[in-house]
Amino acid sequence: MIIFSGGTGTPKLLDGLREILPPEELTVVVNTAEDLWVSGNLISPDLDTVLYLFSDQIDRKKWWGIEHDTFKTYERMKELGIEESMKLGDMDRATHIIRSDLIRNGKSLTEATLKLASIFGINANILPMSDNPVSTYIETAGGVMHFQEFWIGRRGEPDVQGVDIRGVSEALISPNVLEALENDDNVLIGPSNPITSIGPIISLPGMKEILQKKKVVAVSPIIGNAPVSGPAGKLMPACGLEVSSMGVAEYYQDFLDVFVFDERDRADEFAFEKIGCHAVRADTLMTSTEKSKELAEIVVRLFDNIVCR
Repeated sequence: MIIFSGGTGTPKLLDGLREILPPEELTVVVNTAEDLWVSGNLISPDLDTVLYLFSDQIDRKKWWGIEHDTFKTYERMKELGIEESMKLGDMDRATHIIRSDLIRNGKSLTEATLKLASIFGINANILPMSDNPVSTYIETAGGVMHFQEFWIGRRGEPDVQGVDIRGVSEALISPNVLEALENDDNVLIGPSNPITSIGPIISLPGMKEILQKKKVVAVSPIIGNAPVSGPAGKLMPACGLEVSSMGVAEYYQDFLDVFVFDERDRADEFAFEKIGCHAVRADTLMTSTEKSKELAEIVVRLFDNIVCR
């Protein structure tokens, strides 16, 4: 199975998937449009969250970073008058140093990621969506800023006028991702922000055409008219989408077969048929590994009833 991932929602589902499927059967294609360089090192937040999950290092209270990490380097730099744009943990920083050193020595982001996965003893296939740089910028009344500045620096407070995924139209799907898509017809789009987490992946040239030939199941990150977490509530209207499960489904409608939305959501499941997909209700609020596993079991079974196009 191939899973498109970003943010914290999809990693929670991955936590359940790895309970029911061998890690060797999981290929996770990860958003890299939120990456940025900090203090000479490449930070790839969504990749790191998946790496830390599969290596049992993740801080489950935050669903990012390493559990019990310290911040002595960050604090010392602040004392010296250098305030980094992201608060990086010391153990987390070691990951960034290894990645950046590999890239400076000629390795691609994919090669660096595979090396880190090997170091961490991970058997799942974790891949960046592209080896080319892609960056998400948020357009606000106060100016244009990198996604990390909007979400971390400004805490997602500015009103959003638009989203610009820079470089995506020139970027290439990584060769490893293309190979995985050639060998697997089942694609799961996890419950991550559709605009800035999944959007960059499906916006890569040729990706939607590939997905139209696959079995595609998506899980909604929205319950009612609000996201479970993250800034989708501000980003979706700026992109002309309703903040609802239907808004997410419409964003994916060109290639979507089955859409999973929350059992507490008041959306009419038959309404989804009008945009060409089958809808299934489930408990998508993953408050524990057991809850994630239950949702994962439902999602995996859905692929059995889809006819590949």
